[in-house]
Amino acid sequence: MKSLLRLLLKSQHQQNHSGPAQIEKGMTLVELLVGAIMAFLIITPMLGFVVDMLNTDRREQVKSNTEQDLQAAVDFIAQDLSQAIYIYDNKAINVGTTDAPAIRGQLPKPDNGIPILVFWKRQQIKNAISVNMTTPVLPINCNQNNCNDTYVRSLVAYYQIKDQEKIWCQPSGGDCPTRIARFEIKEGIVKPGAPSATPYYGEGEAKESQKVSQGFNPKFDFNKPTENVTKGSVFPPYEVLVNYLDYNTANVPQPPDCKITLGVTDPTIMPEDLLITDKLTHSFYACVDTSKNIARVTLRGNSLRRLQTDAKYDANKSAFFPTASVQVQGQGARGN
Repeated sequence: MKSLLRLLLKSQHQQNHSGPAQIEKGMTLVELLVGAIMAFLIITPMLGFVVDMLNTDRREQVKSNTEQDLQAAVDFIAQDLSQAIYIYDNKAINVGTTDAPAIRGQLPKPDNGIPILVFWKRQQIKNAISVNMTTPVLPINCNQNNCNDTYVRSLVAYYQIKDQEKIWCQPSGGDCPTRIARFEIKEGIVKPGAPSATPYYGEGEAKESQKVSQGFNPKFDFNKPTENVTKGSVFPPYEVLVNYLDYNTANVPQPPDCKITLGVTDPTIMPEDLLITDKLTHSFYACVDTSKNIARVTLRGNSLRRLQTDAKYDANKSAFFPTASVQVQGQGARGN
């Protein structure tokens, strides 16, 4: 038995070493190099195509965002203007006459800010006037059950502002676009029997939204719209309406003739008396006919500035400098 086992093991050992040695074959260095070159030639154009698609998509996205922002801004301005009872033209804001001086010196003075659209409107204040005047309720305690709504005068001013601060402007570096800021200087609720110097409800008597704004002049009279427009030099802070307005000054579109735009036929009125603009960028301007209480407002954005710091205006790329316009007539005669 042991002899048989030895014979089997010896036979198996001889079989394992009797054949030629097996050689495992792999890729040569030349084959690897050829494969790498072919992969590079195929993948590189594909990567370029993908990057180009991503850049195109990003450009289209910022263009769409800018268009939406401008449209939202003109919609807001249109709603605001629809309540206007007196709109100032360029002559009233910046030029003036001997009898009616320009009002710009009476308006807020934000840094690098230019007033473009200035008007008076009726501002509704809800639940502000006591129903029972025998035992009146203070405005601060008013609700829908014991008080009625009322209207007050409100001065609204839209400015084009060139900010020095560059935190909001991305990508950082270079010049920032301009932006539109809105001031509102609101009258307070008149307090019965109060002295003429302080005719409104004050601290502890009215809610914050019911108080008179800083700078409001109770002596203002619509019969003399350029006098007593504001009071003092302290005004409420402004609110930013829209960013990324075009900031270029070279080769930009010029505003149209406001007399033609508004259909003004009075030969004594000059076109420059109606046009209100910064005279440089023309990316936010207004044509105003005070006699008809009508205004046409135009904005031009700069979507390329959202992608690059040096976004110069180019008429061949006008799609990236979208515009939005609106024409609104206010609530008729002043004082209504």
